[in-house]
Amino acid sequence: MANDTFLKACRRQPADHTPVWLMRQAGRYMKEYMAIREKHSFLEMCRNPELACEVTLQPIRAFDLDAAIIFADILLPLPGMGIKLEFAKNEGPVIGNPVRTRKDIDAITNINPEKDVPFLMQAIKMVRKELDGKVPLIGFSGAPFTLASYIIEGEGSRNYVHTKKIMYEDPGAWKALMDKIADVVIVYLKAQVEAGAQTLQLFDSWVGCLGPDDFKEFAMPYTKKVIDALKDTVPVINFGTNTGTYLDIVSQAGGDVIGVDWRVRLDTAWKTIGYGHAIQGNLDPVVLFGPVAAIRKRVKEIIDMAGGRPGHIFNLGHGIVLGTPVDNVRAVVDAVHEFSSKK
Repeated sequence: MANDTFLKACRRQPADHTPVWLMRQAGRYMKEYMAIREKHSFLEMCRNPELACEVTLQPIRAFDLDAAIIFADILLPLPGMGIKLEFAKNEGPVIGNPVRTRKDIDAITNINPEKDVPFLMQAIKMVRKELDGKVPLIGFSGAPFTLASYIIEGEGSRNYVHTKKIMYEDPGAWKALMDKIADVVIVYLKAQVEAGAQTLQLFDSWVGCLGPDDFKEFAMPYTKKVIDALKDTVPVINFGTNTGTYLDIVSQAGGDVIGVDWRVRLDTAWKTIGYGHAIQGNLDPVVLFGPVAAIRKRVKEIIDMAGGRPGHIFNLGHGIVLGTPVDNVRAVVDAVHEFSSKK
């Protein structure tokens, strides 16, 4: 690798600067992305290897980032599981056959990556070739709880009533569902590694709806199952939102790196998860709407909280927000390198 700082940080090895990449670094805030998006639907972009490759590379060309992440969506495995998925205009993903009964759960099948998501594997191979060792490539999946919530609720949710109803009313059905989803995620991520992904991230975007006890019983074991199955492959980043009050339990699920959002101080979070894990985070994405001076101040505060300890990967606490100024994204990336450089 011409730039292996990200991989070194995943393994808690010293590097000459803190690596930085940003969730949703390929996306709607970039005019290059929108030029493609105006001609193609989101799913078309995901399912076209050439387009997915191009969109993955756009932020790498624009900014001095230390890692690329494949352009995809956490819901891409669903059709192979027998789940009907579409992206409604201006409404996000919609599930045509939500899973609500034991019969629905029994109907879910595991995926065959070569048959169900060949476009993703092709895109990963294309990106690796185009990167030519410039920076590493990250593959990813939704974590079991977040995927379960999507297919149960059928769309975005505020209270997760249907999801929690199954959890509490029929723990056996919940376990059967989560085991099936975990098995899908394992197959899906192993296929990405075989295609060329050099690191993997699990996105548990919705798990923060659970309290610590429910998280420990109903979500954590299945994330752990996935991470355990990926040992001896590539580094794994375990990222959840709104989990700052029970990061000690999150860390029990494993992961070479624990990702944290902005609702907890980075130094507090690292102490909680233990220094045997690397840590990723955790600038509030909305800080990027502020003046550059404020952005640089917040970046330096987070770098200082890491204290120069090997194993910090700088990122936002969640994805880049629509409308974020491109110059402010550049300001974050450049400030991370400036404030953390050991040369």
